[in-house]
Amino acid sequence: MPPRDRLLAAVVALTWGLNFTAIHLSLEHFPPFFLASLRFAVLAVPALLLVPRPDVPWRWILGYGLGFGILQFAFLYLAMDAGMPTGLASLVLQSSAPFTVVLGAVWLRERLSARQGLGIALAVLGLAGIAVHRAELGGSATLLPVLLTLCGGLGWAFGNICNRQARSGSPLGLLMWMSVIPPLPMLALALVVDGPAAIGTSLTTLGSRTGLLALAGLAYTVLVATVLGTGLWTALMSRHPSSTVAPFSMLVPVVGVAASWLLLGEPTPVVELALGTLVVGGVLLGSSRPRRRAALAGAATTAGPAGAPSPDEGTGDAPAAVGAVRTAADAAVR
Repeated sequence: MPPRDRLLAAVVALTWGLNFTAIHLSLEHFPPFFLASLRFAVLAVPALLLVPRPDVPWRWILGYGLGFGILQFAFLYLAMDAGMPTGLASLVLQSSAPFTVVLGAVWLRERLSARQGLGIALAVLGLAGIAVHRAELGGSATLLPVLLTLCGGLGWAFGNICNRQARSGSPLGLLMWMSVIPPLPMLALALVVDGPAAIGTSLTTLGSRTGLLALAGLAYTVLVATVLGTGLWTALMSRHPSSTVAPFSMLVPVVGVAASWLLLGEPTPVVELALGTLVVGGVLLGSSRPRRRAALAGAATTAGPAGAPSPDEGTGDAPAAVGAVRTAADAAVR
């Protein structure tokens, strides 16, 4: 993965890490399933009215929306509403990275190099160390919220694989149309589980302090975490093998734990900061290539035919689609 794309992946991790604090503020006011429905409904309406459907099979749009939109956030919001601490939620949800690597190897037959395996192992070791330390401190989540968050991570991994298979030339269009899938199923869950009374109360008290903070959190979730963060993530997943991109999600808990400490007052001991550094190192190791191999790959790309995809872009991607993804990613950064 070239340095520019690694930087973009780090930007995604930053926006997603801060998003857990935004979700916390929103869940202080909105019922969990209704909040998930609102999150995607805000994007679904302009998608249906203004955005052309990307030229990808419906099964990948449905799979992306089911995994990333419905399963991930239904389980995550329910876990946080059930008492999952904000920082710990950002940590446990990153189980999506090893889940994605396993699904990519089984489903897509993607090869995992020894360097990638070592990097992922170091990152998982760092995440496991933070989780164990949290448990020793006491006040950790009960087993049920942890299991719910793990289910959310598995849903995210499934969405990653469908995103990868879609290979859309319009990452932002794919993101917007993915957002069409979750609102109605999540609203149905909200009516059954949250109840009409709780939904009505959350809407009629939006002028309160908690209501205004919830709206601010929802705005960040939709505009920054989803449009910017997920838009860039979609572009990166389309351009590179999922086993290369997915480990960057392990940087999210480093940001999430730090943000929960600074903004919400959740304590973050020095040992967790050290373990977070191990996570960062593992991700960087797993996403980089040895200098000799990178130089040979660059020479091969330069000597190859015009428009040929580089080795970083995986196998089976059409050059035109790769070029379109790059253009969309550049536009998103601007």
